Amino acid sequence: MKLFRWLAFSLILFLFSCQSNSPRPITILDGETILSVNSSLRTPLLILTEAGIRLQATDRVLVNGIPLALDQPITTNDPIQLQLRRTVSLTLVTPQGEQTLQTSALTVGQALSEAGLSLSVNDLVNPPVETAVTDSMTVTYSPARDLVITSGEDAINIRSAAGTVGSALAEAGIPLTGLDTSRPLESEAPPADGQIRVTRVYVSISMALKSIPFEKQAIDSVDVPFGQEEIIQPGVNGLAMARTRIRYENGIEVSRATEDETVLREPQKQIVASGTKIVLAPVGGNIPYEYWFATEMYASWYSPCNSGTGSCSYGTASGAPAGYGIVAVDYSIYSYLAGMKVYIPGYGTATIGDTGGGPIIETAFGVPRTKWIDLGYNDNAIGGLSGWVTVYFLAPAPAEIPYFLK
Repeated sequence: MKLFRWLAFSLILFLFSCQSNSPRPITILDGETILSVNSSLRTPLLILTEAGIRLQATDRVLVNGIPLALDQPITTNDPIQLQLRRTVSLTLVTPQGEQTLQTSALTVGQALSEAGLSLSVNDLVNPPVETAVTDSMTVTYSPARDLVITSGEDAINIRSAAGTVGSALAEAGIPLTGLDTSRPLESEAPPADGQIRVTRVYVSISMALKSIPFEKQAIDSVDVPFGQEEIIQPGVNGLAMARTRIRYENGIEVSRATEDETVLREPQKQIVASGTKIVLAPVGGNIPYEYWFATEMYASWYSPCNSGTGSCSYGTASGAPAGYGIVAVDYSIYSYLAGMKVYIPGYGTATIGDTGGGPIIETAFGVPRTKWIDLGYNDNAIGGLSGWVTVYFLAPAPAEIPYFLK
């Protein structure tokens, strides 16, 4: 302060020696104090000193409303008005902390610039930069930063000083609406890496008719021939209205869920009568036999010396000699069918009297073992019939129908 006073005194002496001797009226505005003086001096510093006004190093003056350096000569010949701009305290709050400035700047923007801050149009200053500076004012300054906003495959770059993600998105012209979401959340501060991801969410409601399959119920009927079925009550599919909520994120379906299903028509059960009544029927043609059941079975063949054992084998499960007229079934059902007479077109009549390797056929050809029959031949007269054939079970019918034939 002593150095400033000495320099000011030296400057006053120098300037005084250069002043004109023609006095003129000067109005001095110092806050609420108004002074009218006559002075032949031409620099603001000398005029104010002559008027007994003490100055600080950071005070400034306006000559007829225009800022002028304290030591710069006044060149106008118009009436002179000197307005003092006294130094005041200003509290500056930035992301780095808080500091106090001494300034005589006219506006907030001028004060920040003089404090060494480089302002840009995207910076956030509160109060605004054009606001006049007053004593004990608090100014908040948030510099803009680079942000990248990604939505689906689109990305835009902005500079923003927004304090929240939501505010930054609004500035970019892509605010969140409806069910839209962002990462980070719109209420959170922009992330350190500047990356903001927006997910556009759209939900649609789909109303669709849906068929309800009818159930099937089987009952036994003594009025229907065995091996046949009769529909007692036809099945009718029901009808329902399904309400499905479908969620899309950035145009891609991510989920769908059925929220409600209203039955418009209940399904009607189908009732099928399975026959238990044994009815004999002729095989047909010139075949003088009657049968009580016919079914499709997969046939293979064997003979005593072609039984797959590596040697000739003439024995059977029934004790009858192996050969033509003896057919085999899987061991799991042999006890139910042993001794029954059958007729097979292309083979002739036979007796079920042996067991065979049903599991082998089941594995090799996917044929259920209950649907397999092995036709016996004599070694010297092999017919070799194989494949799917019709097997007629000849009369008389057994007292109890085997379960696997029902």
